[in-house]
Amino acid sequence: MSRIVVDRRLRWDLLRGQGAAPLLISALFVVALSYGLGYHLDWSEESGRVEDEGEVAEIPAPAASALPAPEAAPPAAPPTQTAAASIAPMPAPIMAADPRDAAWDKMTAQLGSLAAHYPGRVSIYIKDLHSGRIWMYHPDDLFPAASLIKVPVLISAFYKIKEGHLSLDESLELTRRNRVGGSGSLKWRPDGTRLTVRQIMIHMINESDNTATRMLLDRLGLGYVQQQFPRMGLLYTGIYADGMSIKGGRVAHENYTTAREMSMLMEKIYRGEAVDPESSALMLAILKKPKAVASRLQKGMPAGWEIGHKTGLLRQACHDSALFFTPNGDYQITVLTGDNRTYAQAKDFITKLAHVTFANYAGPSYLAQAARRHRRLRR
Repeated sequence: MSRIVVDRRLRWDLLRGQGAAPLLISALFVVALSYGLGYHLDWSEESGRVEDEGEVAEIPAPAASALPAPEAAPPAAPPTQTAAASIAPMPAPIMAADPRDAAWDKMTAQLGSLAAHYPGRVSIYIKDLHSGRIWMYHPDDLFPAASLIKVPVLISAFYKIKEGHLSLDESLELTRRNRVGGSGSLKWRPDGTRLTVRQIMIHMINESDNTATRMLLDRLGLGYVQQQFPRMGLLYTGIYADGMSIKGGRVAHENYTTAREMSMLMEKIYRGEAVDPESSALMLAILKKPKAVASRLQKGMPAGWEIGHKTGLLRQACHDSALFFTPNGDYQITVLTGDNRTYAQAKDFITKLAHVTFANYAGPSYLAQAARRHRRLRR
């Protein structure tokens, strides 16, 4: 019986072997076909996870260990630091303060303090003609122009000359009709005296001669002069027959002006822009001619400086408008005062303002000279 059982089992195993063989052959066929089609089976893949490159250990070649170790390089900055440095803004350059700004501020503060404490009306306009710095104190307030009106009259005459209707060498006759009192020496000249237009201009500006002014206005025509004022850029400054009166009381039509507009005219002359460069140069030469008495803005001027200016004094108004030429830069200043208690007080006040500007443009040497002058006067 046992032999029969063994034979049966043997036949069963053979039958199972015969059934597995076709399966094994089929599997080998599939593998071969896959390689032929370009598919590669990765037998190292585990649960679908690809092997990480970071987990692969790098083993140096044996020869590298026999060479001497290279000198260690300094550690590189982290990428984040490098990026931050490349996008950080450059620090702003430190600009040194200009000492001239501080000196200008100190000067104008003193001017403002003096003006605020003066017992009358005050208007100031000052400009550094090189740097363009400007300081103003009530620059557009209206004041009686007094003899400052003679500056635009002078410019009007040069317009007439440029147009060919007047000449500097033309001779004008002094008559009783155009004789006027007040400032100037021509009122003492006999009737029939003849003077050239150039001479009359010099008397009008240098002596503030009222007779010379009347002679020139008669030749130009008041209407012509009035037409030239807008041409000069004047908006508030005007000239009228009543305004030319030298009486002390009020007049029906006053010749008003402002510190800003008078400064504008003086700067135009300085820059060669009044009529034309040649005319401006002649006007500046007239304004620079020495006055008989140094007063107001000119009084106490440092040695070596030049000034071209025009004063005014009428109906409680006391003025001065000047161009200063100094070794440390040129500047223009106009001071208008009104409702003055006395003309002497107004003149002294204008001189004080001038001395403040002298200290700024002349420097410590001027202050030392002024102190010595003050000590001599007290002895």
